[in-house]
Parts: sequence; C-alpha cells; structure tokens
Amino acid sequence: MSEIKNLKPACIWRNFYSLTQVPRPSGHLEKIQQFLLDFAKQAGVEAFKDPAGNIVMRKPASPGMEQKKGVILQAHMDMVPQKTPESTHNFETDPIEPWIDGEWVKAKGTTLGADNGLGVAAIMAVMEDKTLCHGPVEALITADEETGMYGANDLPEGELHGDILLNLDSETWGKFVIGSAGGIDVTATLEYKEVETDSDDAAVKVTLKGLRGGHSGLEIHEGRGNANKMMVRFVREAIESCDARLTSWHGGNMRNAIPFKAETVLTLPKDNVPALRELADEWLKDFTDQYKNIESGIELLVEDVETPTMQVPVEIQDNLVDAIYACHDGVVRMIPSYPDVVETSSNLAIIDIADGKAALKILARSSREDMKDYIVNMLQSCFNMAGMKVETAGSYGGWDPNPQSPILHLLLKEYKELFAKEGIIQVDHAGLECSVILGKYPHLDVVSLGPTMRSPHTTTERALISTVEPFWQLLTKTLKEV
Repeated sequence: MSEIKNLKPACIWRNFYSLTQVPRPSGHLEKIQQFLLDFAKQAGVEAFKDPAGNIVMRKPASPGMEQKKGVILQAHMDMVPQKTPESTHNFETDPIEPWIDGEWVKAKGTTLGADNGLGVAAIMAVMEDKTLCHGPVEALITADEETGMYGANDLPEGELHGDILLNLDSETWGKFVIGSAGGIDVTATLEYKEVETDSDDAAVKVTLKGLRGGHSGLEIHEGRGNANKMMVRFVREAIESCDARLTSWHGGNMRNAIPFKAETVLTLPKDNVPALRELADEWLKDFTDQYKNIESGIELLVEDVETPTMQVPVEIQDNLVDAIYACHDGVVRMIPSYPDVVETSSNLAIIDIADGKAALKILARSSREDMKDYIVNMLQSCFNMAGMKVETAGSYGGWDPNPQSPILHLLLKEYKELFAKEGIIQVDHAGLECSVILGKYPHLDVVSLGPTMRSPHTTTERALISTVEPFWQLLTKTLKEV
C-alpha cells in the first residue's frame, strides 16, 4: 500500500497516502480536521477551523510577489463511504487500503477517497513547499461537501481574502470546468400502522445487487441501473402475480450515489414461493438483457427468512410501490446550448421502509433554477398522490459559466505551453462548491480542475497516475504566473 508514496510527484502522493490513513467519511470529520491543523503547524503556515468546520490555511507570498492577486486553493476533506458487500471496513475507524493496479490507484473493497483527497493533497503540497514561487495563497478545505455542502453553505463572509478561486475537485485532466449544476434534496416520508402477518405465510428476502452504481451527477446519463427502480418492477409483479406483501425495503445509502443494491422482505402464501423464485429468474434475464453492455454481474437473489410478525398495510403498500414506480429517475433533459451536458436530472437514491415508517430520498440537479423547481414539483406531485409528506433541504444554485474568465485563459495558455495541447472548457452536471462560495464572494474569478478519476462514489473509484504529475506542473506554474 505504501508504494503509492513513491509515485510522482511524491509531494502529492505522499500526502494523499497520509490522508487515506485518517478516517474521514462525511459526518465524521474530527480526526481529519485535527490532522490538517497538525499538518499546517508542522508546515509553518497559519491555520484554523472556522465555525462551519472548514479548515483555512494561509501562506504568505514569496519575497517580491506580495502584490500579486491572492489565490484560494479549494477542496473538500470528506469522502463518500461505500464498500463491497463482503468488506468489513469501518469508515469511522479504519484506514483506506490503496493499491496500484497498472495505470490506476484503487482501494481494496471501498471507495478510494481520491474525490477529493487528491485535491487536498495538492493543497498540502503547496503549503509545505518552501521552494515554490507564488503570491498570497489561501487554502479552503471544506467540510461535508458530499452530504449537502454544509461547510461551503455555512462559510463565514469576510473569512477569505483572495481574488481567484481554484477548485481542485474536477475529475478529468485537461478539462477546465467553468460551470456546474445546482441541486436540492427531496425527502418523502410516511408513517403508517403495521398490520399482522398471516401466520401461515412464508417470507423471503429478495436482494438485487452487482450493479455499478456511480456518481449521480457525472454518470447519471450513462443509463446505469438504479437498484431501487429495478427492484420496484419485480416487487410490483410479485404483488400482482404471487400475492406477495411488503414487509421492508432498504436500498441505497448516499443521496449523490446511484444505488447499486436493494433488499426487500416479502411475505406470501407458502405455495406461491416457487412461482416467486421463477419470477425472479425471469426478471434477472430481463435485467441482464436490458442492461447488456452497461451492467455486468447483476444478481437477483431470493432466500428464505423467518416470517416477520408485522407488515405494511395493503393500501399503504400499493401507494408506496406506485410512487416508487412513478418517481422520475435519471435525465430530464440536456442543456440546449451544450447538448452533451445534462441540464436536469433526479436520482432516487435511498429507500427505507420498515417498522411503520417509509422514507424516500432523492437528489435533484439542474443548471437552471426554473428547471430545478420543475423537477421538485414533479417529485412532490408524485409523492403527494401517495399521501406522503414532502420536504426539501440543502438547496444550492448553479454556477453560471464565465467564458471570459482571466484565470481560465491563463490556465489554457499555460496548459498549451506545457503540454502542446488545447485545454477543453467544460460545464459539469455534478454540483461543485464554487456556486455556493461565489454566492458569498461574488468577486472571485473561479475555475475547477484536477487529475483524472473515474467512478467516484463507488467501490471501483480510481485515480489515473499519469495525470497527477502534469496537474501539479500546471498548478505550480499558474501560481507563479498569476
């Protein structure tokens, strides 16, 4: 594992390895916050934790460069905690186990945390390097970006002093992001009184797994399977043809990740269990065919379990299943002026139904506020018909592109000089903290960049080794030339 410390540039990979050894799942950041404060003290730079839980560092300008514009380097400290079904990893206590697989760095059985650990590692490398030439540099390492951008949303006004913001949370090297979508969390809930299960009925646990999952912003347009939306198709037919009843449902665990696994417990007459198993086999064939060339290794498993004593009332069950079936998931439309970029989407991320409570959680995204309102109203209408209470939270606006950005054109110029290639300007559907920070610091000139990563928010997350060194070269040259 420690071999990644020997990759080039060593200054980034060494710091990234250190980050993998510190637990930092969203919502549990005390250890990483203290780690960053201790690092800054050792590096001899000013640092503090602000009221929002962000870590701010300040490094003075190199001699003679005090009059240059100040640059803020920004990344987020938390990581998405996803693990394979067989993994026993505890994200609150255990280190990540990174390893080198050919051209890529991956993690054993978990997310890697390169999103956004490589950005944080690059900031650490800048802060500790006494040989770099630059104007005033600040670091803003935000808290809980993955669960609602809480650190950015609660960032105090007047805390930052710089003129330029370089967000280091993009995931394709050579592409410079100048705009991103806004988002909002939509939660639909319902409380119900459970009813007794027929004591003569059998019970089965149905598990749908083996899907790729993925980032609900970057990969929502790829047609990947959503475990919740696939499961509802099976459950609905099981109710209709096998007289099944719903006892519980648990699918997905992160609002910004496409769910790759869902489990339901169903009760049904004992004589109907063989028919339900045949139905599962038929649906597995259908799913395998429908998602060929997109998904591989889909599993739909049926196993006998002890019959629960209580279950969902039939009228509530039918309303919930209808709502899940009707809930929009995936792309709503593309940006008319950027037809390769998703404008509006929703991700049916989490379903929890058990013990008299039902909760469905969706992350809706759009680069237009009016279309964000549209998708929220669409979801609200769907769930209202099922008698559910709908609430929204964590709304953040989109980041409007500025093609005339001076820092963008400097980056493009330096990129071409260094690598003899043209950089690509991009607008992302993924949400970036830039929009939130710009709301508090509207004077900032902002661009997002980073080395190449693939499949963030999944256990196949990986970082392309060959892109990290040129990323460092461009970052340090740009700091010098600002």
